[in-house]
Amino acid sequence: MSNIRLFFSETLSANMIGKLDKSQSHYLNKVMRIKENEVFSLFNSEGEWEAKILSKSNNIVEFKLIKQLRHKANVMDLWLAFSPIKSNYQSFMIQKATELGVTKFLPVIFDRTIVRKINKDRFEKVIVEASEQSNRLKVPKLEKIVKLDNFLKLNQNTNIIFGDLNTSNNKLNIKNSGPICILIGPEGDFTTKEREKILGLNNIIPLNINENILRSETAAIAMISIVSFKSLS
Repeated sequence: MSNIRLFFSETLSANMIGKLDKSQSHYLNKVMRIKENEVFSLFNSEGEWEAKILSKSNNIVEFKLIKQLRHKANVMDLWLAFSPIKSNYQSFMIQKATELGVTKFLPVIFDRTIVRKINKDRFEKVIVEASEQSNRLKVPKLEKIVKLDNFLKLNQNTNIIFGDLNTSNNKLNIKNSGPICILIGPEGDFTTKEREKILGLNNIIPLNINENILRSETAAIAMISIVSFKSLS
């Protein structure tokens, strides 16, 4: 079986015949140099299938699904709420967070947020490529950017792990079922008012994971790893 994995957003079913888009066809043709009758795999949140190349007409790959390799998987619903940072660091954070199992990204604007826009198309491409590389089925969703007050309003009862430099708590105890959201602040940290608002939520868990001050992307990766390990243990 080929180790080439491609995300396919449309429904996949037994014996289905379909075509890849121009970008994916180019990848198979010019980068991987895969030939007719060779196989690769297609996946989405419903499962993964082995596919065989039927033809490459006008540089567009036509395929047929041969057999199902994996079925829909039950995964922990793990979200990452974060303040946008510089593009290269942001791409790195999103890539690693995807590899570690984050299912939803929620960009949030804080008072001290420096970067106030995100390149949605670029980051969605990073998410898809990281999902293909890391052997996961469910591709994370990237939400629209919102201000902190809107985020708090929408997540009054969400289990939120709050990366807080000012707390002495270093124990993670999640009592309620449902999605877990990790909240990482801006490069200049939360303001006093923001911290008070966040701590006023119902299912908030302030957590200090290190004595040192961590960069935003480092803090995100560290907290995702801790929560994932805790959930598996």
